[in-house]
Amino acid sequence: MSTKTRKPPLKLPNSASVKNDFFKFSDFVDPSGKLNFNGKAIIHAQGVDFSNGTSYKINMQELQVMEEIGKGQYGTVQKVYHIPTNVTMAMKEIRLELDQAKLKQILMELDILHKAKSEYIVDFYGAFFIESCVYYCMEYMDAGSLDKLYGNGVPEDVLAKITSAMVKGLSFLKDKLNIIHRDVKPTNVLVNRAGEVKLCDFGVSGQLTQSLAKTNIGCQSYMAPERIHSSEASTYTVQSDVWSLGLAMVELGTGKYPYPVPDKNEQISMFVQLNAIVAGTPPSLPEDKFSEECRDFVAQCLSKRPQDRPTYKQLLDHPFLTKYENVEVDMKSWAEQAFNLRKNEQNEP
Repeated sequence: MSTKTRKPPLKLPNSASVKNDFFKFSDFVDPSGKLNFNGKAIIHAQGVDFSNGTSYKINMQELQVMEEIGKGQYGTVQKVYHIPTNVTMAMKEIRLELDQAKLKQILMELDILHKAKSEYIVDFYGAFFIESCVYYCMEYMDAGSLDKLYGNGVPEDVLAKITSAMVKGLSFLKDKLNIIHRDVKPTNVLVNRAGEVKLCDFGVSGQLTQSLAKTNIGCQSYMAPERIHSSEASTYTVQSDVWSLGLAMVELGTGKYPYPVPDKNEQISMFVQLNAIVAGTPPSLPEDKFSEECRDFVAQCLSKRPQDRPTYKQLLDHPFLTKYENVEVDMKSWAEQAFNLRKNEQNEP
């Protein structure tokens, strides 16, 4: 009598786990289609309401999509025209997933944007939620991000004005909102054709507790050495952002990122880059193009020991920034020229 070999039972996803994920998601999305962040903010199809009583009413019907201007890890950024106000805006679209971390990042960025009333941080116009996507509308900076504008390197006077705006923006976040940015890099600094410079992208920002931020999030290429190798990398101070500021200045001044860049052929890996940041000599600006004050400013930002790096107040009082504080620099002409140069390069075959 023959017996049939029994096939092993088909493995299905753990239903309890799936249920649990959806249950956690239902804490945020209620049956009416609103996204509710534990009472801190409620986003719906007609806008967003914050727990402090501030509301922003904006919806998709009022917007005319013009073109895509950016794409990142979490979604796209579109240039849109807001019909009722005749204002051109940047609209960020983020697709929701069953991911608590992503939801927290959305809340963090919205929370910072609506509280951050500063000339050094992009303006926030509103947000809404439709069919598993969160959209938020911000000031459209028509020259784009600094990584697309520095070309072969910016002159010292322009670098001073850019740096001053960045430090003032970072100082505002710390002093007024008790926030550390955690992702300072040229991509997250926007410029308009009037020459204004503003910080953006606060999704990975962190609340400071007794001057410390927790969790190790941000772009590794711009991380301070202590965030990469330290046993306490998950807890750090604003001095880590000061390192990122210094690194961004070297990139802007020289026209290139100063450490080895990982390539597709894996001749240079991420490990090589991170090892250079941790073990190598910090980069600097060339003596023949930048003043002693400028080079000293960068050197202080890029001190390997975080406790040796200046505070934001000390940076604002540094001779490099005070030297240019009352100097008229034609930022508008620089922004126009850098924007047109990039545009021409994009149109070349």
